[in-house]
Amino acid sequence: MNRFVCIHGHFYQPPRENPWLETVERQESAHPFHDWNERVTAECYAPNTASRYLDDEDRIVEIANNYSCISFNFGPTLLGWLQRKAPLVYGAIQEADWVSQKQFSGHGSALCQAYHHSILPLSNSRDKQTEILWGIRDFQHRFNRRAEGMWLPETAVDLETLDLLSQHGITFTILSPFQALRTRRENQKDWSDAAEGRVDPKRPYRVSLPSGREIVVFFYDAPISQAVAFERLLNRGENFAQRLVGGFAADAARPQLLHIATDGETYGHHHRHGEMALTYALRFLEKNKLARITNYGEFLDRFPPAHLAEIQEMSSWSCSHGVERWRSHCGCHTGGRPEWSQAWRTPLRTALDSLRDRLAVPFEREAGRLLDDPWEARDDYVSVILDRSRESIEQFFARHARQPLREDQQIQALRLMELQRHALLMYTSCGWFFNDVSGIETVQILKYAGRALQLASICFDESFEEPFLRKLQNAVSNDPAEGDGRSVYLRKVKPVEVGLADVAAHFAITSLFESFPDRSAVHCYSVDKKSHSNSKAGKAQLAAGVIGVESQITLESGEFRFAVLHLGDHNITCGVHPFDSRDDSGEAALAELFAEFSKAELTESLRCLDRLFPGETYSLKSLFRDEKRRLLDLLLESTIQDVELQYRQIYERQAPLMRYLAEIGAALPRSFQMAAEFVIDSALRRAFQSQDPDLEQIETLLEEAESGNIELEKESLGFELTGLLERLAAELVQAPDDVTRIARLHSAVRLSQLVPFRVNLWTVQNQAYRILQSHYPRMAAEDSDRSEPWLDQFHRLSDLLRLRVGRLLSEEGADEVSRDG
Repeated sequence: MNRFVCIHGHFYQPPRENPWLETVERQESAHPFHDWNERVTAECYAPNTASRYLDDEDRIVEIANNYSCISFNFGPTLLGWLQRKAPLVYGAIQEADWVSQKQFSGHGSALCQAYHHSILPLSNSRDKQTEILWGIRDFQHRFNRRAEGMWLPETAVDLETLDLLSQHGITFTILSPFQALRTRRENQKDWSDAAEGRVDPKRPYRVSLPSGREIVVFFYDAPISQAVAFERLLNRGENFAQRLVGGFAADAARPQLLHIATDGETYGHHHRHGEMALTYALRFLEKNKLARITNYGEFLDRFPPAHLAEIQEMSSWSCSHGVERWRSHCGCHTGGRPEWSQAWRTPLRTALDSLRDRLAVPFEREAGRLLDDPWEARDDYVSVILDRSRESIEQFFARHARQPLREDQQIQALRLMELQRHALLMYTSCGWFFNDVSGIETVQILKYAGRALQLASICFDESFEEPFLRKLQNAVSNDPAEGDGRSVYLRKVKPVEVGLADVAAHFAITSLFESFPDRSAVHCYSVDKKSHSNSKAGKAQLAAGVIGVESQITLESGEFRFAVLHLGDHNITCGVHPFDSRDDSGEAALAELFAEFSKAELTESLRCLDRLFPGETYSLKSLFRDEKRRLLDLLLESTIQDVELQYRQIYERQAPLMRYLAEIGAALPRSFQMAAEFVIDSALRRAFQSQDPDLEQIETLLEEAESGNIELEKESLGFELTGLLERLAAELVQAPDDVTRIARLHSAVRLSQLVPFRVNLWTVQNQAYRILQSHYPRMAAEDSDRSEPWLDQFHRLSDLLRLRVGRLLSEEGADEVSRDG
């Protein structure tokens, strides 16, 4: 067969970590999920590891890992997040690459990506080198093989970038057809104009590079890629397959590669159930022998390029003006406010370029005193990013230190490396992609700049912030209320800056509400509890002690004395300052503080605390975002319980009248409606969160809501009920022989089909499918007293979950597969 299909998905989310905490904090816009990484994982990255293949009755015939059948790349920072927060998804992605090697003649489907998704043609040569090397090293670490291809962020390209790819062993990359300039056959002299997308995308091309090296480029099919991303081609899997087949030249005898490239999030996040349309299209092509599925490495191995190409430098796939979207007001925007100017992009890049270049001089000087070659060490620092263990750090210094380094010198060297890491992070492309300098994406890269500035002030004993802010002033927001880049930085970046003392204050405040072991973690810091005293006086509470705080990133550390006074509700005052064991003056002041507190002299206690920590006090506002939310919930719990009790009393007294009004179709008074909504919603949420949920009680509550036309918080309740079902399914997987657990899960699933809100059965179906594959055949073959009731219960559960029992995917079963995505 001379027809080959390859579908490439570029899976990427911008890094969202707080630069000081190295964690993604809660993002309310992603509700009910914690953050957007978590949400997109649930909607796209996870579903593509277990995509449904349905029959004509919408029953699941097969659950497939799409990644094993397509070409794909994941942003390295996203893979790092998946490894920490979604390890099952991460493992399935790794496994898919291993499976694809078996399917595609030893060529894995995973491609690497330049590390931080910066626009490489706009980077200086040193940064290009590091971004490419880090991307390759990260890939090798995660997939345990050599990278054949690299995805360039936004497919932005110039010859120097391609030369660096080739120099470091990359064989090919993927570009838009609009990035081709001209082409010719190898044995011909005349070039054909390929500009404006006139290149033939069904073959690979060799690109000769200034160094004498070369690299292969695949130009994807733009019209079909566009249709997948924006024209709802994924509405129907068969239409998707037929559109792919329609891209082949009918009379061509040569091998043709029909390949497309889109954001991977198209398959599930941007287009719900898009992953199922993808699964169906691939199966349809193979079953009907319309084309052979392949990947770029396999096709290139079988059919080396016979054509040459020249590329359009300083071009990309998402800006018709080249790469101007990331440095000027070119007219490209994300919609919504087309009248807004993006003139802020130029001064933003100018400010960051100036900061990068100014920091490079003292970096070379200070790092040169400790390391043989500071820039070579930066290129290798990805080894520490991938493994923060002390052993990994020691090995890094063994490779690069001029001589054995003292502890303080190691800390200085790590600070310098982290400074450079954040100087690279601040070029993440999303900072320029959207519509205003005050947007969350631009604020995020300004946070990385802020962390680099903080480290610079420590490492060089010099402030670089004011010159940076002067240049940011030229980045004027479209929203007069936001001002300019300087004001955005001062309002949205500076307040979240964190030092060791802030971590100490955070620990001190939270220690009022929970007990910590002698050593605990606060995000990327470890805290050692040296001493801790606690006293209560009615609702008031006082805690004090000494703690050690150490960064797990730079290894810098400090000891702090703290005292924290809680007067009830949200009234918390905390003092923190460095602790010196040689200075015992603080002990007497602490003794006075506890003495006043023991007499319930709370006003005098506050005065003592202020005297002990002059100008160094913190409040509940000082907590990091997630813990602040958690502690506020805890502090409000008793108040909410009081309110709920009052609502419950109103509801119970007025329930008969409310039922009567509902029966005759009369509208409930708003006060009655609010009481009923609050009581039933709260009761359902508690029931869903219970370790031993009462399914009968849940059903009764739902009947009450229905009979009284009570409006529930559907999205959050659906999220909670989904969690309950997943817990019950996980318990069943741990004991698949337990008929009682099957019956309990069956009852819960049946209940989920009666609720007036959406429940996600994806994970539950996966777990049941796992039992179907691993456990069902044995039970079906077993002739015993236990097998019959087990099979009966499992069949009932499978029916509810729309699992087709007894026929996994086969040629016969595939005839009945649904064509809808």
